[in-house]
Amino acid sequence: MDRTERFYRIDQLLNEHKVVALEIFLADLGVSRATFKRDLEYLRDRLNAPIEWDRQARGYRFGKTDPIFPRYELPGLWFSAAEIHALLTMQHLLKNLGPGLLSPHVDPLLTRLNLLLESADIPMGSVETRIRILRVNARPCEPEHFAPVATAVLQRKRLEISYYTRGRDETRERIVSPQRLTHYRDNWYLDGWCHLRNGIRSFSLDAIRRIRLIDEPALDVGERELDETLATGYGIFSGKKVKWAELKFTPERARWVSREAWHPQQESSFDRQGCYCLKVPYSDDRELVMDILKHGANVEVLGPASLRKRVVDELAQMQSVYGE
Repeated sequence: MDRTERFYRIDQLLNEHKVVALEIFLADLGVSRATFKRDLEYLRDRLNAPIEWDRQARGYRFGKTDPIFPRYELPGLWFSAAEIHALLTMQHLLKNLGPGLLSPHVDPLLTRLNLLLESADIPMGSVETRIRILRVNARPCEPEHFAPVATAVLQRKRLEISYYTRGRDETRERIVSPQRLTHYRDNWYLDGWCHLRNGIRSFSLDAIRRIRLIDEPALDVGERELDETLATGYGIFSGKKVKWAELKFTPERARWVSREAWHPQQESSFDRQGCYCLKVPYSDDRELVMDILKHGANVEVLGPASLRKRVVDELAQMQSVYGE
């Protein structure tokens, strides 16, 4: 039992039994008197726990809280939205982890995550049923593929992969020097140097059909060059030639879109009619067009002309499908 777990157990025993003898604490926690005293001192001094010794009852109990001092809270009882998302995502990934070298270590880690997420007043069962993380459009990758990719990224080794390109409906063998793993829109991608194309590419892990770790050092690409190719445009698609899309959303749709982050370098403003004007950089328009179309008649592409034409052509094709 680590220190954080002991804090929770001390708090639980005091809440359940009101007065707890020293011998009960030592036996339950499995620690020495000196360790328990240090834990008690930390709870009192750092977390403002009003724990006091009751001479008559011969045990420890919670006393009255001093209004001058900050409220007593155990570490981890209150989380921000980002922290809750991170912890529950970790829990979800660990629960769904397939058999492997990590299996014996998963249960203890899950126990610690559960201790962080629950408190005496908020049981873990309530956290799991009342807070949901919904994964949308996630494409499962083969579990046996993730390990060699992660190993190659961290150990700086090359990979030989058989990769399926959906756009061309073809599978080709490639040698890749991995640079980093990216988790984007619930899917995993490998950013790397493709020795076949002699350039930086992003590979979706679910499209890898076969993989082999090569005992050859990976070619290192600088972070700046990676970002210039992969992070300047819109979404997951790469390219250094950047254009700027100019979009105008209706006042009704602006209530949602104005609160969204489409790109770190986006520019935005409201016009006199209350329409939301958004400018985002892109190098490949495929993902951007998909995001534009989902807003239907509530968005208009103002420029560039090539992007506006792409959207118009897509709408024309859609109309031909429905025959109206």
